Amino acid sequence: MRVYLDYAATTPLDATVEAAMRDVAGLPGNPSSLHREGSKARELLEDARERLGRVLGVRSQEIIFTSGGTESNNQVIFAFGLGGGHIVTTAVEHSAILAPARALEAAGRTQVTYLEPDFAGWIDPQAVLEALRPDTVLVSVQHVNNEVGTIQDIAAIGEICKAKGIALHVDAVQSPGYVPLTEVMKFADLVTITAHKFYGPKGVGALWVAHALEGRRGQQLAPLLYGGAQERGLRGGTHNTPGAVGMATAAEIAHAIQPTESTRLEELRDFFSAKLLEVDGVTLNGSVTQRSPRHVNITASGADGEALLMNLDLEGVAASSGSACSAGTLEPSHVLIAMGRSPAQARASVRFSLGRETTQDMLEFAVGAFKKALERSRV
Repeated sequence: MRVYLDYAATTPLDATVEAAMRDVAGLPGNPSSLHREGSKARELLEDARERLGRVLGVRSQEIIFTSGGTESNNQVIFAFGLGGGHIVTTAVEHSAILAPARALEAAGRTQVTYLEPDFAGWIDPQAVLEALRPDTVLVSVQHVNNEVGTIQDIAAIGEICKAKGIALHVDAVQSPGYVPLTEVMKFADLVTITAHKFYGPKGVGALWVAHALEGRRGQQLAPLLYGGAQERGLRGGTHNTPGAVGMATAAEIAHAIQPTESTRLEELRDFFSAKLLEVDGVTLNGSVTQRSPRHVNITASGADGEALLMNLDLEGVAASSGSACSAGTLEPSHVLIAMGRSPAQARASVRFSLGRETTQDMLEFAVGAFKKALERSRV
């Protein structure tokens, strides 16, 4: 038996999404071309943009298709940071935010404040307010943390940013289909999502850029990729039309089932967490109350994390130590370190993440597998 519990890293492609993409993939025509085939491709692309806009509750013209969350996040950080303004973000962001921010700092192009979370990974909105400076141009905060699932108070942070006239970017990659985006879309100016986190295709994402952004101290988004006038000149390169269609289809499905699916996952998450916490030396990471319905991140005291993951895999369970983008590094999770865990505790941590295919029987099997793997992994 194999049990996949790494849905926060990526989800399988939904069969309906795959069928929709297959219908488009074989068609000729570049959406930027003027002939009949190009016009058909453009029609399909814009239809996908409108459908995604309806799901998000925004105007389709405000959506930029990208290659995924990393590109979208990088575009925001570089666009604001290259101008020399001060940026506020957090120490628990995804590396797609932290890496470009540090690169800009190293080049002397901008200054960045990294806010520290509490023990549960939560950022106090008051800390955001206190970090703002006269030259602050951007605040960038994750909605749902990709490792521990803690949900940030975007409404409170957004109110602060709006009052100060500062742009707010939200990395909402872990949200669609699991945590409602209502407050995010209401208070943010820029929002990142990516299709493969909600059963869409890999290699396609979107960045929502509110038209109102231009009124924030004259800020205007700049392109990260040059070479073409695609996406209103904000993202050069030939469009991934099948990917856009697949993303829109996946978003519609995820949005439709989110209320019932989130409730189901919450029940499974709580059942699984309780069973794991019965194991000696196991503690939970992240917020108990403000947490994504699919995240279960635990620390197994005294365990070698790499050995634990390998033994879990041998026992038939796929899990991870955190972000898939950081897999293979020797460094402990920066998220857990920022949350006050020691390097040893961070290395002894495992992220389980649930999905549509997850059942209670699977989780019971995973608990048994975890106990066996832990016995062989404790130092």
